[in-house]
Amino acid sequence: MGSNLEPVPVTSQKHDPAWKHCEMFKNGERVQLKCIYCGKIFKGGGIHRIKEHLAGQKGNASTCLRVQPDVRLLMQDSLNGVVMKKRKKQKLAEEITTYNAGTATSDIAAEFTDTCGLDTQVDLLPMPQAIEHTSNLFLNRDQGPNNIGARKKKSRIRKGASSSNNNAMLLPINQSKRVNNHVHMAVARFLLDARVPLDAVNSVYFQPMIDVIASQGPQVSAPSYHELRSWVLKASVQEVRNDIDQCSSTWARSGCSVLVDEWITGKGKTLLNFLVYCPEGTMFLRSVDASTLINSTDYLYELLKEVVEEVGVRNVLQVVTSNEERYIIAGKRLTDAYPTLFWTPCAAHSIDLMLEDLKKLEWIDTIMEQAKSISRFIYNNNILLSMMRKFTLGVDLVDLGVTRSATDFLTLKRMVNIKHNLQSMVTSVEWAESPYSKKPEGFALLDYIGNQSFWSTCSLVCRLTDPILRLLRMVSSEERPAMAYVYAGVYRAKETIKKELVNKKDYSVYWNIIDHRWESLQRHPLHAAGFYLNPKFFYTTEEDVHLHIRSLVYDCIEKLVPDPKIQDKIVKETTSYLNSAGDFGRKMAVRARDTLFPAEWWSTYGGGCPNLARLAIRILSQTSSLIRSKPGRVPLEEMHETKNCIEHQRLNDLAFVQYNLWLRQRKNLEPDCMDSISYEKMEVVHNWVSRREQISEDLESSDWMTVDPPLGSIAPLGPLIDDIEALGAGFDDFEIFGGPKDSEEEIGEENTVNE
Repeated sequence: MGSNLEPVPVTSQKHDPAWKHCEMFKNGERVQLKCIYCGKIFKGGGIHRIKEHLAGQKGNASTCLRVQPDVRLLMQDSLNGVVMKKRKKQKLAEEITTYNAGTATSDIAAEFTDTCGLDTQVDLLPMPQAIEHTSNLFLNRDQGPNNIGARKKKSRIRKGASSSNNNAMLLPINQSKRVNNHVHMAVARFLLDARVPLDAVNSVYFQPMIDVIASQGPQVSAPSYHELRSWVLKASVQEVRNDIDQCSSTWARSGCSVLVDEWITGKGKTLLNFLVYCPEGTMFLRSVDASTLINSTDYLYELLKEVVEEVGVRNVLQVVTSNEERYIIAGKRLTDAYPTLFWTPCAAHSIDLMLEDLKKLEWIDTIMEQAKSISRFIYNNNILLSMMRKFTLGVDLVDLGVTRSATDFLTLKRMVNIKHNLQSMVTSVEWAESPYSKKPEGFALLDYIGNQSFWSTCSLVCRLTDPILRLLRMVSSEERPAMAYVYAGVYRAKETIKKELVNKKDYSVYWNIIDHRWESLQRHPLHAAGFYLNPKFFYTTEEDVHLHIRSLVYDCIEKLVPDPKIQDKIVKETTSYLNSAGDFGRKMAVRARDTLFPAEWWSTYGGGCPNLARLAIRILSQTSSLIRSKPGRVPLEEMHETKNCIEHQRLNDLAFVQYNLWLRQRKNLEPDCMDSISYEKMEVVHNWVSRREQISEDLESSDWMTVDPPLGSIAPLGPLIDDIEALGAGFDDFEIFGGPKDSEEEIGEENTVNE
């Protein structure tokens, strides 16, 4: 918050309940309001905007994610009260207007025509409301100071126009509602007839399309099939290429990463999709059908080599692939051919495998199955699903993650967060009167939700896995380059487990799972350098740890900077960084360690060490993972199957545009409210919402029209903490950085203890 904002006390004269939940500041002559829960500042809209923000009402304000449920309900009730008052005023205005319609309308029309000097032979349209509207023009006309008669007419018209305008306001509201209904039905007919999935409306381009069509008036005509396939597609391709050219112009400074994403299609084909990541965004280059040669390391090497040369060897810091043996071999050959780049296995895949291994532990698998039985029973009964969403204020029980394992642990955490809501549900009159509460599954659900041991075990699982889930979100997100945070994220996950379980024999089980999956990345120079060059972590780390990872940083310098003279300069400049010399020691720079992205920090304060700063910016601007989610309905398979060379090229351009538009909106799209039982999400939520077998009585409880839709995660029960902030500071446990000991050493230690 800027220092020019002066706090202003909220006086007792302000009676709206929302004033208790915000702070008021003055910026010059303007008053701004700040939400006390999430800190968002509103520069306009007044207290009503704050109230919409707290109530989670979509429209003029974004939803507060940290407000407590009781406050949200209070704001919703307050807003509903305001709406009722407005409706009463509009109804009263309508009655007054109806009473005066016989006399006022004719008088106003006569005065209007006399004053404006209209030709009386011109026929006016028979629309009394239109006359009342246009009477405002008369009120705005300049009138001489001596024109007393005109003033009298003005005052008389002002009174009549006031009630008329209130009535006129009522009509557009109703008309707008009818117009919106017509628009919604027209859009629905098109989507249903064209068999377009309904989640297409979540596209960031959907509402702008509606706005442009509406702005063109009734004369607008839709593009034809041939227009879309010809000049429209051509213009779209050029638009995307311009965006890519703009991104690629930054590669010389920030560097980039080549991503190799392997897909298995529904027909069993293996496609390799090549993408390029930089801080400006990820872009799709091309797709190759590798079905017949995917196991050939020579073929993979040639493909990788071709793409690296296309992007520019000097621009590429790393090639990221999955961790299969064939990619390891091809990656090794690639780094031998181009000594200035790294091959890096996908970090997100390794982290997801950690979660998979943790799920296989017997006690975690048991508690997970109990939680899934609760969820399956609720999600397969329309009455229970609506009841649950009512008691959780619209928050769904299932929390969607980027992978199936992430969804499992996130949903368990969501259940713990809404524990009291679920307990309120099963102790309510609604639950007692529901026929489902008398079924065996209902009794089992009641036992689990009322069992403190069940919740204690769920909470322990959540505490052990929460840092790993945060790390998976960080490496899968494009909000910020992940290379600066991965090393710290793994450290924090192991530290949390150690503090939770204390006994080395207990926490070693979990450490071994993490180390086994992290082995290929534990001593990767880029990850070590990302940690070392992140000032937020570097200056809160013990010197012994610096020495442990400094060797990996030197590996990075030697590989990425082939010039020995510049290498020597960089090593010399690291002393200034270590000692906070020059600009590094400024108070601004110290404060900015926690506020700026690491690459921005180096760009701002690294001027005294230009060679080290240049290297740091390039390393800290990289991702660590492939993209876990896939764009649906991009015609890659159709493109590879098409034998006609003209149509093949057209489909190639179509896939190029669609893939890149998906990547663009993926970075900017805010999380929307997705229904957990929608078919589009079934792959990751299947075990939480699907019965193992369909039974006849399910038909009675499957009326989807009676189910209240979810409102999304608008009121999480618990404070929201940014994933980066959750990493905190302080990395002084050398045992964590040291990794697992050799089995011989462990055996030796055990024998010593036994003796």
